[in-house]
Amino acid sequence: MGKLDGRVAFITGAARGQGRSHAIRLAQEGADIIAIDICEQIASVPYPLATPADLAQTVKEVEALGRGIVALKADVRERPQLRNALDEGLARFGRLDIVLANAGICPWDDLSLCGGFVDGTDVDLIGVMNTVAVSLPHLKAGASIVLTGSTAGLMKGTTEQIGNTGGVGYSWAKQTIFRYTEVMALQLAGHSIRLNAIHPTNVNTHLLQNDRIYATFRPDLKNPTREDAEMAFPSLQAMPIPYIEPSDVSGLVLFLVSDDSKYITGLNIRIDAGGMLKGEPAL
Repeated sequence: MGKLDGRVAFITGAARGQGRSHAIRLAQEGADIIAIDICEQIASVPYPLATPADLAQTVKEVEALGRGIVALKADVRERPQLRNALDEGLARFGRLDIVLANAGICPWDDLSLCGGFVDGTDVDLIGVMNTVAVSLPHLKAGASIVLTGSTAGLMKGTTEQIGNTGGVGYSWAKQTIFRYTEVMALQLAGHSIRLNAIHPTNVNTHLLQNDRIYATFRPDLKNPTREDAEMAFPSLQAMPIPYIEPSDVSGLVLFLVSDDSKYITGLNIRIDAGGMLKGEPAL
């Protein structure tokens, strides 16, 4: 018997990284999965985004656990695409119990006026709100929603240095999620639907492991390598680690969507190895 037997989870950004890790962890506990990912590049993002092959790998790993999965290409910026993907999953599974608004990017290159800001906020904020919006008509008492924020986004000066406007958009989106979590959770509480947000520190994914981030952490070097950057990564945390793994985040997600946390709602929970204790909060 798993903690999530008979439940169905809708996960955005599920092709790899945290999203894939969450899908696998929830499937291990008995959940069936509706997984979506854009599976194409956004021009302002300097690192490769997920591919159809990545999403197929998520399917393979969930099915290997004996769970069902509907995996579709969809863009969280486009509410009709999200609604259509969710409807297809509901046609197979018939219910929705868990929503993980996980998809996120850190844009860098302004290819148009404030393009990085627009892309960052469209995915990291509007995409989260779109995911919640299409899910609400299908949720019943006992359902749980988890939003993905960012510890770095909640700290002054940690992302504004990235790119031109993309880092600013990323930070503003994550800070707005903080307040949205509290307000929306209160609206849902009377229906016994819970909503919380998690704010990870550096996570070992493509968003962290790319040349632009390496250069940000090691401005003293011309072409820093991953090994060079990992010497500086611990500066963001109070605990002496460079980053956490996606599976570390998945453990918290499982707690928040299971009955172990059935009276926990409206919380913004940092999983940051003490990072916020070191930095100056933006809020």
